[in-house]
Amino acid sequence: MGIKICGVGAFSPERAVRNADFESIMDTSDEWISTRTGIHTRRYSQGESTFELGAKSATEALRDAGIEASQVGLIIATTITGDFFCPSLACMVQREIGAQNAAAFDVNAACSGFIYALDTARRFLETDKNLEYVLVTASDRLSAIVDFNDRATAILFGDGSASVVVTRGESASDIYGSFLGADGTGASSLYGKHCYEDHPFGEQNHTWESEFPGKYEKIIQDGKEVYKFAVRVLPIATEKAVTAAGLTLSDIDFFIPHQANLRIIQAAAKSMDIPLERFYVNIENHGNTSGVTIPLALYEGVKSGAIKRGDKICLVGFGAGLTYGSIVFEF
Repeated sequence: MGIKICGVGAFSPERAVRNADFESIMDTSDEWISTRTGIHTRRYSQGESTFELGAKSATEALRDAGIEASQVGLIIATTITGDFFCPSLACMVQREIGAQNAAAFDVNAACSGFIYALDTARRFLETDKNLEYVLVTASDRLSAIVDFNDRATAILFGDGSASVVVTRGESASDIYGSFLGADGTGASSLYGKHCYEDHPFGEQNHTWESEFPGKYEKIIQDGKEVYKFAVRVLPIATEKAVTAAGLTLSDIDFFIPHQANLRIIQAAAKSMDIPLERFYVNIENHGNTSGVTIPLALYEGVKSGAIKRGDKICLVGFGAGLTYGSIVFEF
C-alpha cells in the first residue's frame, strides 16, 4: 500500500543566528563554519517550547490538507528535545491543535525520526481500516542542548518543526518502499545523557558512564565517526528502499537527505553516482534540526514548486542510536 501526503507544514523561529554571530563567543569564523558544514544560518527558539513549535507546523499541515484536527485519528511525533519526560510531544501537540479523536505517541530515532515515524504511519494506515488521517510531526529545540563551549558541535544545530498529514494511496499500484536500520554499537559516537539523581537505597556505581563521558543534557558527538557512518549507510538505505519500491536510482526525481553536513551529502551523492542537483538541500539556511530536516526540506521543495505531484521522492536519514533509514514514495 502506498501513501499520500495531503498536507505539509513547517515553522522556523524568527531569530536567525548567523555564522558571524558565533565569533563573539568562540574561536571561529563564518568561513571556517561554512566551508566545513555548508551552514550559513540557523534559527533559535526565543522561548517557544518544542511542543509549541510542533503545534505551529501541525496547524499549517492540517490547513494545507483541508481537514479539521478532529479528523486526525493518530499523531506520531518525533523529537530528542521533548519538554517533558511525560507527557509525550504527540500528546502536547494533540492538546494544542484540538485533535481530540487522535491517539498519540512519540518515536525517538533522533535524526532518522521522521523516516521511522512516517513508515510507522503507513503501517497503521495499512492495518487499521478505520484510520483515515495520520499527522506526523517532527519538532526539535536543539539550541537548548548544545554545548556552546564546543565549537565543533555548537555551530551545527538549529531549531524548528515540520509536519505532514498522511493518508492511504489512491490505488493498490502506488509506489512505496522503505528500509529501517540501526547499529547500537555506535551509540557512543552521538548521544545526550539525562541527569538523574541517585536514590538512597544502595551504592550507585555508574560504570556505563566511562563509555559516555561529558556533560549531562548536552549533545556529545564524535564528528569523524558520525561522518564515516553516514557516508557508509546513506547509499545502503537509499538503494534498499528504492529496490523495495520496484524502482532504480535513475527513476527518483528528488532525493531528500538528512541535512547534517553538506560534505556528507556530497560524498553520498558521489558514491551513488547521482548528480548533486537531484538532492534537495537547504542546510545553509537551517543547520541540523535533527528529525526536522527531512520534512522541512520536503516542505520547502513543495512550496517552492520544485517538488510536484507525481514526483518520485526518496527520503533518507541517519542519526543517533545509531539509526538510519529511507522511504521512497510518489508525492
